[in-house]
Amino acid sequence: MTPTLPSPRTVLTTAVMLVIGALGGALAMWLSLPMPWMLGALTTTGIVARFGPQKPFEGYGFPMGFRTLFVSLIGVMIGTQVTPDLIALAPDLTLTLGALFLFVPLAHMGNMLIFRQIGGYDRPTAFFSGTPGGLMESIFMGEAAGADIRVLTIQQFLRIILVITVLPLGLTVWTGHAVGSAAGLSGSGPQGHVSLATLAVIVVTGLAGLQLGRLIRLPAAQLTGPLLLAAAATVTGIFDLHLPYWLIALSQLVIGTSLGLRFQGIDGKLLRRSLWLSGLSVGYMMAVGAGFAALLHAATGLPWLHIFIAFAPGGVAEMSLVALSLAANPALVSLHHVTRILITVVEMPLAARLMKLRPEDR
Repeated sequence: MTPTLPSPRTVLTTAVMLVIGALGGALAMWLSLPMPWMLGALTTTGIVARFGPQKPFEGYGFPMGFRTLFVSLIGVMIGTQVTPDLIALAPDLTLTLGALFLFVPLAHMGNMLIFRQIGGYDRPTAFFSGTPGGLMESIFMGEAAGADIRVLTIQQFLRIILVITVLPLGLTVWTGHAVGSAAGLSGSGPQGHVSLATLAVIVVTGLAGLQLGRLIRLPAAQLTGPLLLAAAATVTGIFDLHLPYWLIALSQLVIGTSLGLRFQGIDGKLLRRSLWLSGLSVGYMMAVGAGFAALLHAATGLPWLHIFIAFAPGGVAEMSLVALSLAANPALVSLHHVTRILITVVEMPLAARLMKLRPEDR
């Protein structure tokens, strides 16, 4: 089946929205906000989609093939976090890593109860809104299961937004100095130029991982396939696949813009309800994470704050930046967050199957 090329109108609308998203990303970068290119693009395009003229969006859909390419690059980025240093840490972290197998389902089921019983969401929407990680996977799987994709997208992004803004700000007040993106640290990966050959290897790894993921039917194959392939290349030392910051920023811009356009037709009442429900959800997960951190600190002697950051349900890169700012072990934090995402990716389809979630459950 030959893929359909987007129409000139779709290309033009997409280009305009990417420019608007880039302006939002630049503003967020200037304000030293966490995940600036994704959250800035999401915010500005979401405002335009929600409050701007609707005529340009009639019959428009963001090109999914274009987005999938950049999703695969994010998978490569996460895969490069699985380094030999991380593997070497694993034997010393049996208890803390093992605790994630309890934390993920406990956080997920508690969140589902919040969204289902308090928020009144249907079962698929409550289930996939409540995952404690795996934003992209939750959105892709939730859409296939019949969840309300607008509500799901809002709740998942509010989880990320609240964790990666409230936690660094709270730690800044506690420690007396800026942490995370506000500390002036940038994303993982080289900051300078990369050769065309290296760039080609990165893109080919993403595309090959995408095809591999689809072939073996991995959940959220566009993310998990490239992740596993990049992890294998990084651990074995076959390739240096660390993405330059500009490519990470571009990927976040494209994904943030595509998701910002989901805010079409969302009213203020829905947004306000989603915000306070997300506050309950994040507060619950942070409390559970703090409890796990206290128990694991007593059992292992690792600093409580380091374990707490490792269990905070935010982004891998942002939580690693927080760890760097606090002189914590960024490898330890990255390992736990990568593991949390992988456990969530496996737990989601299994739990959904056990609960027999179907589109008609809406």
